Amino acid sequence: MLDLTRLRVLVTVAREGSVTAAAEALHYAQPSVSHHLARLEAELGVPLVQRVGRGIRLTEAGRLLVDRAEEILGQVESTRTELAAHAGLRTGRVRLAAFPSALATLVPPAAARLAVAHPDIELALTEAEPPEALAALRNADIDVALIFEHDEPSTGDHRNTTVTTLLEEPLYVVTPADRDWQGSRSELATYAAERWIAGCERCRAHLLSACGRAGFTPIVEFETDDYVAVQALVAAGLGVSTLPGLALAANRHSGVRIDRLAQDGRRVMAATYGKPPAPLPVQAFLDALAETGPPPLTAR
Repeated sequence: MLDLTRLRVLVTVAREGSVTAAAEALHYAQPSVSHHLARLEAELGVPLVQRVGRGIRLTEAGRLLVDRAEEILGQVESTRTELAAHAGLRTGRVRLAAFPSALATLVPPAAARLAVAHPDIELALTEAEPPEALAALRNADIDVALIFEHDEPSTGDHRNTTVTTLLEEPLYVVTPADRDWQGSRSELATYAAERWIAGCERCRAHLLSACGRAGFTPIVEFETDDYVAVQALVAAGLGVSTLPGLALAANRHSGVRIDRLAQDGRRVMAATYGKPPAPLPVQAFLDALAETGPPPLTAR
């Protein structure tokens, strides 16, 4: 029978890239991590990892087992919480990972609603971009992942998850407030000759794709994940950018103008592990999130 602790060690080693980093993440001594890996390989009769310098590389068998181990660990955690819900347990802890703009706008009012309706449910918050949040969900490190996807074909890994759309979030083009433009402000092609400021890696990929559909390749002069910095750079006349509505609702610079793009947008979703129904504490938070709704935002 596979030992769950050893599976968790293998998954963590694969995620962290080395035995040393995995030991730190798990709060284990490094020899203990090495011991668990060696015992797992002995029990299965196949090598799972290869040492490469100071790091490790999974063998083919190791990659297969990590994929299955993530599913197993997630199912074990889901079963535990479902059993607690079945027993009528309405106290508990909901572990949430959310991308920054959702953490700043959607989560606070939902958390406040949850605290009023269910004061005995504890909410633990972590900031994470969608790929990392989904990985943490499959690894049973969190209970709910707030994620987003653009209007292009889905590239997210939604294996063994239940995904609920919370809102359709518009995207806005962000330009200096004191500048006039020839052409429609809601069309990307209007800004084809401008310098651009790109955001996070996924946002940059979407910008390149959207501009390509509009018939041009953007000249990206600056890249930053900081939505406040993006707006400050635009206000200083150093370029134009696109930002999602939640980012602008969280922080709005007085020196920029925003105009909603005609076609582009993204879906904001909540992901939980396994099939419905969710455990009662998790469902209570999802209900609070659904009642919150998007924050108001006025284009100008």
